[in-house]
Amino acid sequence: MTSLVVQTSFLGDVVLTTPLIAELAKRGPVDVLTSPEGSAILANNPHIRNVILFDRRGADRGVSGFARTVGRIRHTGLYGSRESATPVAGEDRDYKVAYLCQGSFRSAFLILATGIRKRIGFNTSEGSRLYTDRVEYRSDKHHVERLWWLSMSPCADPPSREQIAPRLFPGDDDERAVATLMREHLLDDKRPVVVLAPGSAWATKRWPFYHELAAKACAHANVAVIGGNADVVTGDAIVKQLPQGCAVNAAGRLGILASAALIGRAAALVTNDSAPQHLASAMNTPTISIFGPTVPEFGFGPLSDRSTVVGHDELGCRPCDRHGPARCPLGHWRCMRELSPDRIFDHLSNTLS
Repeated sequence: MTSLVVQTSFLGDVVLTTPLIAELAKRGPVDVLTSPEGSAILANNPHIRNVILFDRRGADRGVSGFARTVGRIRHTGLYGSRESATPVAGEDRDYKVAYLCQGSFRSAFLILATGIRKRIGFNTSEGSRLYTDRVEYRSDKHHVERLWWLSMSPCADPPSREQIAPRLFPGDDDERAVATLMREHLLDDKRPVVVLAPGSAWATKRWPFYHELAAKACAHANVAVIGGNADVVTGDAIVKQLPQGCAVNAAGRLGILASAALIGRAAALVTNDSAPQHLASAMNTPTISIFGPTVPEFGFGPLSDRSTVVGHDELGCRPCDRHGPARCPLGHWRCMRELSPDRIFDHLSNTLS
């Protein structure tokens, strides 16, 4: 049976969809509709036949972009690949079912327009009225398990830890990029590496003391900062304060899978509640996750071994948002300001010991 997985949300959500993809691949070919950023993180995944792009904020905006995407989906489902002009022998023609992981009405309407008859998603999603099958959204489960249940009968056995382990597949080029970066910037390659991920799409989720933590960590380990182009300035500021040869700013210099490869080499990752903690879950790197306005009970905490969640549990105003507000609603931002560098370093030291 040929399946289409629809996941056009944030990068962390794409990572958490990989166990669902692996489960579906046991039953037949799996194609994935995702964003250009999502396609980068799914590269080299052996469980995926095709990645179909939906650049909803760029080339596929508007009615014409919507129509082009419908055409791409229909073509790929019929012919087995984006390039083929003839159906692939031995494969099902057309998608039998679509799994709506992102949940927006736009995604649901897009899949309805393709003519895919069976459309499965969560009963709480914006687009649920357009689904043929609605699965209970279990708020008591980690999101990776919620997504996995989209493919299962309600009477199925609970998944094993291996079944819901996120998985990424950095390629040889990614590994070489990391090796080159480390060789050029780190003098002592015998020391463990601590990766810091100070960025987040939401300002209130960015812990403000990574500079101080890096200064403490570099006495015990090499420090590598990761992130996107928006994190380059922060990474440079962190690295410039440290002794030469013990730190490197990889933000904006490594692609998403190369960043995952770097995390895979690390002794520990310190991160906000953002995509890097899900990269670490896929690479099984011990993680110290700092939660401010959000809480791991929403289902997005770290899954790797020996991981720790740190939050200001005494504050009655937490959580204040499911994603992270632009500003603290009460104006004090105590959930982050009162998590000291010493406290985070203590957790890091325990992880490194």
